[in-house]
Amino acid sequence: MMRIARASLHEVTNVLVDPFRSSSHATRELQHILVRIEDEGGAIGWGEAPTMRDPFYIGETTETAWHILRDFLFPMVVGRPWETIEQLAALMAPVKGNTVARSGLEMAAWDLLGRSQGRSVADLLGGTRDEIHSGFALGIEPDSGRLFELIDRYLDQGYRRVKLKVAPGLDLDVLERVRARFPSVPLMVDANAAYSPSDTDHLRGFDQYDLMMIEEPLDADLFAHAELQRALRTPICLDESLRSAGDARGALRLGSCRVVSVKLARLGGLLEAVRTHDICRAQGIPIWCGGMHDFGIARAANLALASLPGFTIPGDVSGSDKYFEEDIVDPPITAHGGALAVPRSRPGLGHEPVLERIARRTVRIHEARA
Repeated sequence: MMRIARASLHEVTNVLVDPFRSSSHATRELQHILVRIEDEGGAIGWGEAPTMRDPFYIGETTETAWHILRDFLFPMVVGRPWETIEQLAALMAPVKGNTVARSGLEMAAWDLLGRSQGRSVADLLGGTRDEIHSGFALGIEPDSGRLFELIDRYLDQGYRRVKLKVAPGLDLDVLERVRARFPSVPLMVDANAAYSPSDTDHLRGFDQYDLMMIEEPLDADLFAHAELQRALRTPICLDESLRSAGDARGALRLGSCRVVSVKLARLGGLLEAVRTHDICRAQGIPIWCGGMHDFGIARAANLALASLPGFTIPGDVSGSDKYFEEDIVDPPITAHGGALAVPRSRPGLGHEPVLERIARRTVRIHEARA
């Protein structure tokens, strides 16, 4: 039986090496919430809620996640007994939505459980891979020269596929230039719900560029995506539309997509992410692991998740040096030839938080005790 005796929240900032722009938002400085929990024996687990300042991606912000964790989730779990992650999730179940907030606390519990048992989170999840293959994602970059420079840089580092953000007016012309320069590179695009069903004829124009997929072209409407998928040769991948394993099951029944992005923060944690993986794998649907400009703690959790056998497409879990001058974990998470090692021989998430780096970047703390 486990019991969380102490818990704390740490709002931590870090600056991206390059500014990032999508159809829904732009950012340079990130504010994520780290969750630290400690059991009665002094064992510690860390999690990360990769939040955003604004509500333009899936609605949550750093401020709302802080509120939900401090005022609802901590009171629900601190001091309460649990043995499994399923039991911990049941304690949090009265809180609806707020998936990013819940994912940070659940992640800390997985880390604590793994450390207590001397097992890696990858093994606890059923991971089978010792390394995962990674692609890279680039924001909207109107300067073709700069865009080509970035693509060349990351392809030279061995990354396995290119993802470009697109938006109305910043799509077909960009793809025309990229395909002319990189005719055979595995290429996908992410619209972050920037289009509407009335853009179907325009979106058919994407078919000519031999894309791996177009991610989340429309707002969260499974029926509209099903109609659009029937009109396109290019596979649709759903991301923001899927907030649970049940959403994924419904999307596959409707034919709303042919690929699924499994993003643990969007789904509320690793438990729901594994359920989504299992549903897609059983139906032969290819999946890949998405990211949210994660700091090292959540990036390590993504590594563990992506080690499951159903992740057959290179995901967004690239090396942290692509995003940050200095991350908050050791050893650093780096890619070699487009592959990242899964720390299956180290307990918990396998990458240790560096307390001094966290302290330098912390702007506020909240503590709770049983």
